[in-house]
Amino acid sequence: MSKLKIIFLLLSSALLSACSEGPGPLEGSWKMSGLMPLTVTYRDGEEESMGLISKVTYKHEGNDVLVTYVDGLAKGTTMRVSITGPNTAVTGMGKLIRIK
Repeated sequence: MSKLKIIFLLLSSALLSACSEGPGPLEGSWKMSGLMPLTVTYRDGEEESMGLISKVTYKHEGNDVLVTYVDGLAKGTTMRVSITGPNTAVTGMGKLIRIK
């Protein structure tokens, strides 16, 4: 791989990570009830559920956290998570209750 390609990849990665605000109040593990009961874990730059780790970015709008998928099947999709309390949140797929 040429030096120019390596520099481009490093700069792209740095810009992408700089755009993300981190999960903030969403950080940690949550149990989701509703259409699809499961456990979801939000970390800096990642979301994990059902054993799959997806690269994501986060954007904060008031009490909402917008989670945008950077790769995988949901690439380009944004999910709004509304923080309703210190240990509760709501998404279009169901209610989240913090477990860790």
